[in-house]
Amino acid sequence: MQPNQVQSSQEGHASIADIVGIVEQSAFQKLRTSQAFWVSVALFVLVVFMTMLEPSFGTAENATNITRNFAPIAIMGLGMTVVLITGGIDLSVGSVMGLVAIVAGVLLTAHYSWYVAFIAGLLAGIACGAFNGFFVAYIGMPSFVVTLGMLSVARSLAVVLSGNQMLYQFGPDAPIVKAIGQAKWPIHSPDGWVPNWIPQFSSHFWVMVVMALALGWVFIFTAWARHLFAIGGNETAARMTGVPVDKIKFQAYVFSSFCASIASLLLLGYSGSAINAVGTGYELRVIAGTVIGGASLMGGYGTAFGAVIGSAFLEVVRNALLMAGIDSNWQGAFVGIFIILAVLLGMGTSGRSLKSFFIIKRG
Repeated sequence: MQPNQVQSSQEGHASIADIVGIVEQSAFQKLRTSQAFWVSVALFVLVVFMTMLEPSFGTAENATNITRNFAPIAIMGLGMTVVLITGGIDLSVGSVMGLVAIVAGVLLTAHYSWYVAFIAGLLAGIACGAFNGFFVAYIGMPSFVVTLGMLSVARSLAVVLSGNQMLYQFGPDAPIVKAIGQAKWPIHSPDGWVPNWIPQFSSHFWVMVVMALALGWVFIFTAWARHLFAIGGNETAARMTGVPVDKIKFQAYVFSSFCASIASLLLLGYSGSAINAVGTGYELRVIAGTVIGGASLMGGYGTAFGAVIGSAFLEVVRNALLMAGIDSNWQGAFVGIFIILAVLLGMGTSGRSLKSFFIIKRG
């Protein structure tokens, strides 16, 4: 019998290690049981298969499109991951995007400087997050109810502020706004050093990379992250050990809205216009990406890499379906199936194994 594993003497019964997950794991075992790792493998296989099936799928142009499309979802997914780790959920991120875009668009239309408009948009988004965080952390309301309410409030504010019209006359700073959202690097040019087979990654992608690396560092090296995981694992125990639970939960919702605001401003610059419908339905895509990437809806687990790889996987699937000539209306069905499979896989990789689940049900 292994020193870290207590087994039942009766054959066919679950061991304590199966139920509570107390067995130490090596680095290889942790990698093998990581949902994000298997999603990465599936993503690689899908890319290779689609490139063989449809050569245009593997072009630099298509890679540029894919990375630009999933980057805003991944940026929002970073904030959603932090909220999910606490055991909460943020349904308002799509509407926060719409409000942020309209606030910035209104000021740009009034010929304010681009940085004034962007700061105002960020503050509007952070205010939404502070509202969510206050009622969830300090009042004790369910996150589902609070953020669902903010979903409606923020969208209504966006409609009112825009007069239900598209805003696109951004004044003298319009070229700067578009440059921020449409920038690419590296640049293909006749006399440049970059070969054509290397994708031109968008500003969305590079912002995502920087934010993901920063959050990954926070998750590994900071006490704030350890407190975050402790809250998701057992909030009562975290309070008893002195963790400032309310403060950290408040900060989680503020960070989620901050990420949604950054994604909104990048999309504003890319499109060169602001409409109050920006972000409609994005909350489902963000939640799907984070869950597929391994974040637990029950709280206590999530990674920055998982948020990115899950969002990338969904976009590659969407792109592959389009190139395969499959009706786009089937995309929702595929996303739903992947969410269910991701949660099922998570039951076997994050503390509660499928084996023990079925044994308990049977016995």
